Amino acid sequence: MGKIKYFLPLFFTLSVLAEIQQHRRGEDEPRQPSKDRVYLIHSDVLYYDQSVHRTAQFLVGNVKFLHDGIYMYCDSALFYESTNSFDAFGHVRMVQGDTLTLTGDILYYSGVDQLARCRNNVVLTHKTGPNSATVLYTDSLDYDRLYNLGYFFEGGRLIDEGNQLTSDWGEYSPETKESVFNYNVRMVNPIPPEEPRTTILTDTLRYNSVKKISHLIGPSNVESGSSHIYTENGWYFTQTENFILLDRSIITDTGKKLIGDSVCWNKEDSIGEAFGNAMYVDELNKNMMTGEYCYYDDKTGYSMATDSARLMDFSQGPDTMYAHADTFKVFAYYYRTDSVYRNMHAYNHVRTYKVDYQAVCDSMVYTGLDSCLTMYKDPIVWQQNQQVLGEEIKAFLNDSTIDSLYVLRQTLSVERIDSVKYNQINGQEMHTYFRNGDVWMTHVIRNVHLNYYPFDSDSLLIGMNHTESTELKMYMGEDGKVDRIWMPAATGTLYPPIMIPPEKLYLENFAWFDYIRPLNKDDIWVWRAKKEGTSLKPTVRREAPLQKIKDIKKKKKRKDVPADTLDIPTTSNLNIQDDGTVFNP
Repeated sequence: MGKIKYFLPLFFTLSVLAEIQQHRRGEDEPRQPSKDRVYLIHSDVLYYDQSVHRTAQFLVGNVKFLHDGIYMYCDSALFYESTNSFDAFGHVRMVQGDTLTLTGDILYYSGVDQLARCRNNVVLTHKTGPNSATVLYTDSLDYDRLYNLGYFFEGGRLIDEGNQLTSDWGEYSPETKESVFNYNVRMVNPIPPEEPRTTILTDTLRYNSVKKISHLIGPSNVESGSSHIYTENGWYFTQTENFILLDRSIITDTGKKLIGDSVCWNKEDSIGEAFGNAMYVDELNKNMMTGEYCYYDDKTGYSMATDSARLMDFSQGPDTMYAHADTFKVFAYYYRTDSVYRNMHAYNHVRTYKVDYQAVCDSMVYTGLDSCLTMYKDPIVWQQNQQVLGEEIKAFLNDSTIDSLYVLRQTLSVERIDSVKYNQINGQEMHTYFRNGDVWMTHVIRNVHLNYYPFDSDSLLIGMNHTESTELKMYMGEDGKVDRIWMPAATGTLYPPIMIPPEKLYLENFAWFDYIRPLNKDDIWVWRAKKEGTSLKPTVRREAPLQKIKDIKKKKKRKDVPADTLDIPTTSNLNIQDDGTVFNP
């Protein structure tokens, strides 16, 4: 329903455009001269003066004309009965029924062409409802009765109950209530002297004074509160203050931009939606999301992108981080305060590329409060010739640069030496720490296995060290090579190069996923899954059973019964230990 409400006003706008186009088609038809006569109803004085004009009748005082249902009043006039026309002067007033009134200082009227040309202090008032009217102010207005159109060409100002429009040239149709404004168009809502909520500057604008819909055509700039809108084709609904924009329109609000082939903006709710090649830019936090659909809520700071979604973080200058996923969502907490922070969710098929590291996973969460990036379901992180994987990876960032990695369960760290030899470490937990973007220490806990290839000072291979331990700390030198290794207790063997058993070359969970690794910023779009059988099987972590009140009451009733007489079914999974504790596998 959120999207439908934007397109309903668009339907009405298109219907208005259809009406005006149909009306304009009539202008190409030949003009039919009016056969109705202009009648002089009253004049205080009537005389001829051939020295001044040979055919004109001079009328003075309370002059009144009638032509085809329209009454016209003035102080004085020259009446050309032979041409069915007159020139009126002073307090000119033309009245059509009880809805249309035209006033000015001078009126040139042709009954044959049904054309009224009014000059100086012209006011056209059109009653559009019981308590509403549209008023047009100008100094030069031509009113064409045949097509029911009023034209102004020396500047005009139109006012209704909610808006004021000014331009150099324009037209107004009382029949369709449609106005067209050209050149230096300015629209203000509400009417001055109230502080304007919305101001529009454009080259061409169509406005329907009944439906309160404005169609902006050509380069247009809109100031609406803290928002700025640029469009070359869009609709503005003045009553709801909503916008529907086409042709790569741009909405800018407090350092944020929303761009798309079509854009909807709800000012009251401060919600923007972009469709087709959509782009959301956060200039303050130096990041950008793109996709076929983007959404932004300025009241809460929430934004999202989906359908070919991409995230770019350019807070580190030219070294931009690129990420692709099915959907990105950004949530803001304590928004518009000094304590604001953001969380970013990415799912599914996440691929990330940055010059100094790359990563893939199924879903990812970034928490701005502690700058922690958590990757779920078969996550892998690469840095240069190193690869780290596990069931879950937490990357702690410092200005978008990895400060440390925390890998949980089934961890594996691999450093490639050549196509056969790999330094390998696995365990249950792994902490990797970085300095200036390079690894300086790795700490592995529980069930540690190590395959390590040491080299002598002449870079000759010594062999392969296969070691098992409960804990390991590996420190790297400035040259990127292992400086020292610490283990509390270990069992291991150093195999000479020619005596390395083939079955010892790789640890049990060894895998080298170079075919998955993103190669550049464009490669993030290509999802490549792991080969069958190489995905990690998540570790099942069991929870202790919760005690229930009924079980505690049963124990109290049977507290004097020896333990060996407890009624435990032989098919039960309970395992009673020697110390009397019960373990449920």
